[in-house]
Amino acid sequence: MPLKPDQRSKLDSTNDVDFYAYPRFVTHVDDNFIQQLTELYREGLQPNSRILDLMSSWVSHLPEEMEFAHVEGHGMNEEELQKNPRLNSYFVQDLNENPKLPLKDSDFDAVLICVSVQYLQYPEAVFNEIHRVLKPGGTVIISFSNRMFYQKAIAAWRDGTEASRVELVKGYFRTVPGFSEPQAIARRGDSGLNLLQMLGLASADPFYAVVAQRLN
Repeated sequence: MPLKPDQRSKLDSTNDVDFYAYPRFVTHVDDNFIQQLTELYREGLQPNSRILDLMSSWVSHLPEEMEFAHVEGHGMNEEELQKNPRLNSYFVQDLNENPKLPLKDSDFDAVLICVSVQYLQYPEAVFNEIHRVLKPGGTVIISFSNRMFYQKAIAAWRDGTEASRVELVKGYFRTVPGFSEPQAIARRGDSGLNLLQMLGLASADPFYAVVAQRLN
């Protein structure tokens, strides 16, 4: 079911363009999460294919050894996108103001969103656009953890549990005819623990992903 108006609300309703105006050259998840995401990309993406990295930044976490025909980036901060070595080109756009992507139909083999889906106020419209720009048989990989800019996450995400957020993303796919049944991956990070984690003073970020394909 589509989100209700109150579920789309943010604690901070100021302009997102202003919030993302300054670059953040940090990773918003830990090394364990990044390792698992890169491995998922290694398994799910094809070399020499066309990739759309939506809601990206200065790093895309794509496997270093894989070459792609084209990687198109999108984000909210141009300076971050300029620093991303994997992007062949990019565009800056606020998807909450305008979800229409300036891209051709059926042009990409895969679409990726990493740790940013929680900020979409109109995910139904964005996922409809993802379906449009994907080639038939193309793959979508949505990854996330339990971290967020709390004030900018929508209420449906902010007030949910980790399990309900997985179901929420599955629901986004189901609002658009033509996607396969979304498959969820949930892994609690327990490999490569550092000393603080072994002492119980820190924990690895959980890894979640929801994957689907365009059927037609």
